Amino acid sequence: MRINNIHSMGVNPYRRHIDKGSGDNKLASKQDHVEISDEAKELQQHSQWWVERQNKVRALKEQVQNGTYKIDADAVAKSIYDFYFKN
Repeated sequence: MRINNIHSMGVNPYRRHIDKGSGDNKLASKQDHVEISDEAKELQQHSQWWVERQNKVRALKEQVQNGTYKIDADAVAKSIYDFYFKN
């Protein structure tokens, strides 16, 4: 029994379907496009908060490298307590 030549048409039947419809297919002439809202465009730009954050990170890095960064243990403990018990 030979099973490898069952439906041996030599072409892809789906390809024939695509070729038939490509003549005056309205969907073929449409193109995809993307519209970005003004709010999204504004978010993509470097805004003031981004500049402030970069300055704060730079200052913290310098403090850590110089050894002058001090951790406020009370503020950390209060923040942890508030997160777990006040929410």
